[in-house]
Amino acid sequence: MSGYEDTEPRLRCVLPFEAAPAEVHLLRRAAAQQLSQWGMPVVTAEAELLITELATNVVKHVGEGVPATLVLERKGGRLRVEVHDRSTVMPLLKETGCDVECGRGLHLLGSLAADWGTVLTAAGKAVWCEISVRPTGDCLRITRAVEAIENYQGARGVTAMRGGRLSAALEESAIELIADLLHWTSARGHDPDDFLDRVQVRYEAEVDAA
Repeated sequence: MSGYEDTEPRLRCVLPFEAAPAEVHLLRRAAAQQLSQWGMPVVTAEAELLITELATNVVKHVGEGVPATLVLERKGGRLRVEVHDRSTVMPLLKETGCDVECGRGLHLLGSLAADWGTVLTAAGKAVWCEISVRPTGDCLRITRAVEAIENYQGARGVTAMRGGRLSAALEESAIELIADLLHWTSARGHDPDDFLDRVQVRYEAEVDAA
């Protein structure tokens, strides 16, 4: 598995799932929600396609109903997608003329992903791929905001949640974070209303310039 330098903060999400056709749709939807919260809608369609292939391969080649895990990790200019299962049998990339049952998913990884591979783990194996991300300025700002909110949640001891509960928790934490910042400005002798006015002016200027 290719490594990452530890010089930049990373966004990481772990989604356990059961290898079953009905679960693949739910897994894809949960991943799309997470990427949206990270401010990465531009790669959602590509990520969903790769997640579908990786999860479906577990159903086909490891067994329906077995436990597996999807890991999403954003670092720098790439999104890493990993699917872990408990089998130690490594997938093989076969000739492109083979039928759909013998390697279509791996050929898809090779054509869509910037890089991909497989690795044995303590519990089985992982198949991973990386998608290039070229975020806009807005996406970078959203990513930084999510990092700040999630760090704030961690400092408050908020446990990880999924789906709608996660979205609601992020919104509530954002409100509390802004309130804490207003307390901070007041403690430094500034007017919180003036602070909010300055923020609003900065936001509107950046939106107009986009």
